[in-house]
Amino acid sequence: MASYHTTNKLETGYREAYSVAKKHYENFPVISKLLPLKLKKDIAIVYWFARTADDFADEGEMDQSIRIKNLDSFENRLTYLLNNETDSNLEMALKNTIFSKNLTTENFFKLIKAFKQDITKKRYSNFDEVNEYCTCSANPIGRIMLELINIRNEKAFYYSDKICTALQLTNFIQDSELDFKKGRIYYPLDEMKRFSVTESVFEMKKINLNFKKLVEFNVNRIQSFFDEGKNLLEFLSGRFRYEISWTIKGGEKILEKICGADFDVFTIRPVLTKMDHLGILFKVLLKR
Repeated sequence: MASYHTTNKLETGYREAYSVAKKHYENFPVISKLLPLKLKKDIAIVYWFARTADDFADEGEMDQSIRIKNLDSFENRLTYLLNNETDSNLEMALKNTIFSKNLTTENFFKLIKAFKQDITKKRYSNFDEVNEYCTCSANPIGRIMLELINIRNEKAFYYSDKICTALQLTNFIQDSELDFKKGRIYYPLDEMKRFSVTESVFEMKKINLNFKKLVEFNVNRIQSFFDEGKNLLEFLSGRFRYEISWTIKGGEKILEKICGADFDVFTIRPVLTKMDHLGILFKVLLKR
């Protein structure tokens, strides 16, 4: 009876996580048709974890100390469920995925660390600081995905980190205006100074040549990350290889749109259309 009860709660937890993923799907490949079906419940519960922590970090006008407290509590719950039984459907599903797939728990704690940093750190002195942030905010997701298909090769992790960092940096440019509204600028301060860009550009949303050069510099660096990260595909096969190829090409398409808009990331936020998705899918399937 207890076994049936546990199985039922697990299934309920995974269903709840998948429901969250479908409602809030952004760039996380939960509902992609390219993914192996057997992975979807595990990816959904990982998404629920990341989504919940993100919501705690960005809870509107809620006081900073309260948001940190909520993340601390969430982190404590993670520690507890890893070492004890839990009656929560979602937590039970998360624990089951972590242990059944032998996932590195440090990656989950790194994600929480990144969300806390989003609350407390609003400016980055140099690219090293931004890159270090990505090691917690983005790279753990790629490593978790690889572990889900039992790839634990250090070179594969390295190339995955390049892809995930590139995707995160692309999102920073894509969301330049949205992030500034939240008080954040992810462009390194020393690079802004090098290109003679001040925060008034963000305040006035008035693009000038200096800002365009700053964005172009960042786009070129991101593309170099994607180019190196593509070596990950050599470690992959089947539908998962298609999925990662699609993800890379999607990020590159955003960069292409940024360049096509003459690096004006304030007037129109660059996003992928349905036609873009279809075109990328054809390229992936044709291996172009």
